Amino acid sequence: MTGPQGVDAADPIDVAVGFAGALRRAGLEVSLTSALLYTEALAVCDVGSRASVYWAGRCALVHRFEDVGVYDAVFGAYWLGSPLGTVAPAAAVSVPVMLQVDEAGDDSGDEEEPDRDSDVIAVRYCATETLATKDFADCTDAELDEARRLMERLRFRGPTRPSRRLEPARSCRGHLDVRRTVRTAMRSGGEPVHLHRRVSGRRPRRLVLLLDVSGSMERYARALLRLVHAAVSGRSRVEAFALGTRLTRLTRELSSRDPDRALRAASAAVPDWSGGTRLGSGLRSFNDEWGCRGMARGAVAVILSDGWDRGDPSEMSEQMQRLSRVAHRVVWVNPLKASPGYAPLARGMAAALPFVDNFVEGHNLESLERLAELVLTDTAPRPTAALRHPVPAAVGAESAS
Repeated sequence: MTGPQGVDAADPIDVAVGFAGALRRAGLEVSLTSALLYTEALAVCDVGSRASVYWAGRCALVHRFEDVGVYDAVFGAYWLGSPLGTVAPAAAVSVPVMLQVDEAGDDSGDEEEPDRDSDVIAVRYCATETLATKDFADCTDAELDEARRLMERLRFRGPTRPSRRLEPARSCRGHLDVRRTVRTAMRSGGEPVHLHRRVSGRRPRRLVLLLDVSGSMERYARALLRLVHAAVSGRSRVEAFALGTRLTRLTRELSSRDPDRALRAASAAVPDWSGGTRLGSGLRSFNDEWGCRGMARGAVAVILSDGWDRGDPSEMSEQMQRLSRVAHRVVWVNPLKASPGYAPLARGMAAALPFVDNFVEGHNLESLERLAELVLTDTAPRPTAALRHPVPAAVGAESAS
């Protein structure tokens, strides 16, 4: 098969250059990359076949449906000698578009497949990514329900700590396991061929969650309560408390796998929901009854609060110091930290900040996912409390006022 100028079709480079030039003169945009791809296609296909040459150029040189008519006309004129005439690009075809909203996490396979012969294009949309960065205070009731459902997937595995229980070692280090060594030696005539050893095992650290349910936290407390339920029901060694005008333990109420049932039980157990705030007094009750008696010892303590406190800042500072002495790490989650121009000027927040190891945001799903990763990350022994977070002069002056 030869072109009108007698070009030998067996030479792929000449064919590609001549045909690509003809397409460019007709108004098609043919890049150098497309021309090289067409050359490679001609080198492996049957250049004596009209169909092979046609589809090789159609796949390599045509990138829009509107250019197919121009390509067909140029192909007929270049290879078959038919008159080219005036070639105009085909008009754009309007196709109706239908929007389909995907439910996040919906893995059901019962959805009806779209008709392949239909002229309607289905465009899918999922609001999960948008919802992940939206502040809980700006969410509608429907968006809050969706956010609470997504929070059920969060898992707080937590760091581990050395255990007194010994477990079999996979290396030659550790204490000699005499019982296991003698038992296996009986299989080899009493000769201890392998020396088995034991090392100290690992156990997960306890996670303690203290949620502020005062009136200033009303916009976030309902959403964060679902996070606390996901942590309590998703792993062991998790304790949950509500901080308001008093301290309320919620571990038993939130241990149910049914989220609606657990939240109803927790709401009924908290008599001071959306009331006042006495964080220092609540932390004193926690330290006296549970924390310093062993619950917070070596644990990761997470306080979810905006830091507004009606009590004495000195009491807040004293109780945070007591908690930091026994806890492995203290994490403070403040939903207001993401606000533009935020500074920890509240008296309670300023008094607590010197004894906090991690001060993070907690206003949307994305920040709570980072919190779950932070809780999982273990840290080295922390420095003295006075050296961890020095309080700025303006903050200290405000807290003393």
